[in-house]
Amino acid sequence: MLIRKMTDDECLRTLRQVALGRLAGAEGGQPYVVPVYLASDGKYLYGFSSLGRKIECMRSNPSVCVEIDDLKSVEEWATLIIFGVYEELPDTSQYESTRLLAHELLRKRAMWWQPASVAVACTEQEKAFTPIFFRIRIDRITGHRATPEPCPRCSPPAKRGGLLGHVIRSRR
Repeated sequence: MLIRKMTDDECLRTLRQVALGRLAGAEGGQPYVVPVYLASDGKYLYGFSSLGRKIECMRSNPSVCVEIDDLKSVEEWATLIIFGVYEELPDTSQYESTRLLAHELLRKRAMWWQPASVAVACTEQEKAFTPIFFRIRIDRITGHRATPEPCPRCSPPAKRGGLLGHVIRSRR
């Protein structure tokens, strides 16, 4: 398997193909990570949620990080890390075109709206559903990709004892 750093263009192409990620924020010094469905136009990630801890966390500290995986197999995958800033898209004339863009991008994903509505409908305490569109400005993106091809600079490891040596030898 060969693992290499992805270019910015490769990262952005992969980002457009993958919908599920993990959004990390911090509130009062406490990290908070949740799965989210997102869509991208290359400059922003767009999301949809109901009001809850995730939105409250991003409102209090808009600096966020998103991790996205594109897993095809153990030896073929890509992982992206996106650093950015949260921005809410309120239902006002000022944000109408941006909300329409977010909706257009998100609706290409199957059931994009479901996690937000289920989180409200399937709780012990009934609460009002307040749909919130948001976007994350992509400030920086990094990624790594693994492919099943052999690494040209890697040579087979020397015989080693112990459990690690046994595992390495059994893979050959």
